[in-house]
Amino acid sequence: MEVITGRRHLDVPVGDPSRVGEARRHAAQLARECGLDEVEAGRLAIIVNELGTNLLRHATDGRLLLGARPDRREVEVLAIDRGPGIGNLDRCMGDGYSTAGTPGTGLGAVRRQADVFDIHSQVPSGTIVLARVHAAGLEPGSDQRLCAAAVSVPAPGERVCGDAWAFALDGDRAAVLVTDGLGHGVAAAEAAQHSVEEFMEEPLAPPRRMLERAHARLRSTRGAALMALHADNGSGTVRSCGAGNVVARLVSGTTDRTLLTQHGTVGLTIRTPEETSVAWPPHALLVVCSDGIETRWKPELLRPVLGRDPAIAAALLLRDHCRGRDDATVAVLRRKD
Repeated sequence: MEVITGRRHLDVPVGDPSRVGEARRHAAQLARECGLDEVEAGRLAIIVNELGTNLLRHATDGRLLLGARPDRREVEVLAIDRGPGIGNLDRCMGDGYSTAGTPGTGLGAVRRQADVFDIHSQVPSGTIVLARVHAAGLEPGSDQRLCAAAVSVPAPGERVCGDAWAFALDGDRAAVLVTDGLGHGVAAAEAAQHSVEEFMEEPLAPPRRMLERAHARLRSTRGAALMALHADNGSGTVRSCGAGNVVARLVSGTTDRTLLTQHGTVGLTIRTPEETSVAWPPHALLVVCSDGIETRWKPELLRPVLGRDPAIAAALLLRDHCRGRDDATVAVLRRKD
């Protein structure tokens, strides 16, 4: 079983060259935290520099998200923008192609330096690039039949995130947790972290039991919204239980189904938990969002990225539907191809 616990992403808006340097410094710190060696840290620096420079030269509202998995010795970089998009993506991926009179090594260099690379672009909406660097000899999750990713950013002006997330992957089964501490700031982050710690004690606990245990554990905190889910590829089902403003959706080319939580605040007041079971259609993404993400997004947004790394779908929702006034988290689970 592989357990993935979430920390916030560092969100660096790229409006001038100094912000690219800031992102490189953050990346270097994350590389040290994850135990990357000098060569791996160097590859990460190239990725951040190339993506940041591309955002400066070509993009509108560009930002870099930097996240770390110290337990897996891996650093993740997401470059996100709002346009103009890339019309000929295959051509832009080749070395020597440039629209700005530069050597044209940006995206090609990023793909070469990354251990994991993915990209999605639409004209005129914009582009999302994913690159991960991990320590040598660590090929994460190769025996898992499900894959997962999440993005999480704090409310504007906050240094800590009041949301948290976690996954447990076990062959054909997965557990998902998204929790949102009441309000934002340090006290909200503490409540969310208590939820994750409870998840870690029994990652594959049934969703109802997870909610009941979290409710007891969070009584000493300000409380949280929380949703716990179990996805089973073998039976093709998703079970869920939760309270508060966390919402899940199953989205595919033909499916759009919402999974709701009951009213209440975990750790304060909730009704008797009720577990729901629904079918998990083929090719459907399981998407779980805190209330920092708008709920009325159209499923057509994700249909072009159903087969991409789930981090692409998470970043796409964050870009287009973040409310911009609260902590925001998107967690995505899908079957591997």
